[in-house]
Amino acid sequence: MTEFRAPLKLSRPDSEEIAYLKEEAGKKGRAGLVWLGGFKSDMTGTKAEALATHARKAGHAYLRFDYFGHGASSGHFAEGTVGRWKEDALAAIDELTEGPLVLVGSSMGGWMALLAALARLERVKGLVLIAPAPDFTEELMWKRFSPQIKETLQRDGVYLEPTQYADEPNEITLKLIEEGRNHLLLGKPIPLTCPVRILQGMADPDVPWQHAVTLAETLESEDVLLSLSKNGDHRLSTPEDIARLEAAVDEVLARV
Repeated sequence: MTEFRAPLKLSRPDSEEIAYLKEEAGKKGRAGLVWLGGFKSDMTGTKAEALATHARKAGHAYLRFDYFGHGASSGHFAEGTVGRWKEDALAAIDELTEGPLVLVGSSMGGWMALLAALARLERVKGLVLIAPAPDFTEELMWKRFSPQIKETLQRDGVYLEPTQYADEPNEITLKLIEEGRNHLLLGKPIPLTCPVRILQGMADPDVPWQHAVTLAETLESEDVLLSLSKNGDHRLSTPEDIARLEAAVDEVLARV
C-alpha cells in the first residue's frame, strides 16, 4: 500500500494553488525527473507512483504535480485550457526543480512535456512520452466530433463527453478547443534535438498509434525510439508496461 503524503502547494499569481509532491535527489549531479499527467488525471496514479519509487531508489529528484482544476490543485476543471496547464507546468519546473531534467509525460502530459521542453531548451535534456497526445483538442476531439457535437459546443459552449475512466462525463468546452489552437505542434518540424522515447499501445481507444508515429516523424531529434505494444491500452499501467516505462526512463537518464 502506498503511504499517504499530504501534497505541498505552490501559489500562482492569480491566488490559485498547484498541488505537488517531491522526491529529493539522493545523489548530487543527477538529472531530475518531472511527471506530467494526463487530461483529468492526477499525480497519484499508478505510473506516477511507480516512477516515484523508481526515482527514490535511483537517487534522482522527482517532481509530480496536479494542473489547475485537477486532483488536489485549486480551480474548476472546465475553466482550464492548454495554455493554462502549460503555464502550470512551467511554473512547477521553474520554481520547484533545478538542474537538467527529463520530462515524463502521459497522454495530454506528452503535449505538456513537448511544450515545456520547447520553452526550456536549456534545461530539458530528454523526454519519455506515454501515449502522447499533442494537439488532441484539434486532432482527437474537434476533427472527430460529429456535426451534432460541434453544434452543441457552438450553442452551449460545453459538451459533456462520456468517459470510461470516471463516473462523471468530461466537460469539454469550446474555449478549450479554441485556445488549444494556439499551441498546436504537429504539421511542422518540432525543433527538439534531445533523446525521446515514446511508449504506445496499439489497442489504445483514445490515442491511435498512428498519432505517435506522426509525432516521431515530426520531431527533429534523430534520437527518437517508438515502442509499440500490440495489446497495450491507453493507460499502459500493467506491471509489464511499468517495467518498460522504467527502462525507457533509465535509458534517457543515461544519455543526459
